[in-house]
Amino acid sequence: MTERTVTAKRVPPAQLAPQLRDAITRLNRRVRQARPVGDLTVTQVSALTSLRLAGTMTPRELADVERVQPPTMTKIVGKLEDRGLVRRTPHPTDGRQVILAATEGAQAVLDQFERARDEWLAHRLAALDEDERETLQRAAEILQQLARA
Repeated sequence: MTERTVTAKRVPPAQLAPQLRDAITRLNRRVRQARPVGDLTVTQVSALTSLRLAGTMTPRELADVERVQPPTMTKIVGKLEDRGLVRRTPHPTDGRQVILAATEGAQAVLDQFERARDEWLAHRLAALDEDERETLQRAAEILQQLARA
């Protein structure tokens, strides 16, 4: 057991929490910035991803999921619709509402973004030694457990 491992085990949870949160936030931000050349914003990609996961949503539901105000979501959806990435259909029971769905083109765009992000991260992971990659593999499993808790 290395001294580094022993030291890490002695860090109290209250001290580890902000360090871990900061590291996850910074890594997430950096991974999100790794994207193919194009003019979609991070917010637009996030909205498309939410639609892909949910299948369909009203603009209000999408705004709530993305934690933005409805007028902001209206602008985001309008830009995505102009690019053919979002389709609006009438709500089946409420004539005042519409239902949003990601198009097949959106799926292709999101696949490109995911590949670019995975390639960026894989390149950085390849620079680490085997022990570091094994540590990150175990950390990924633990982080998944925390996220499901």
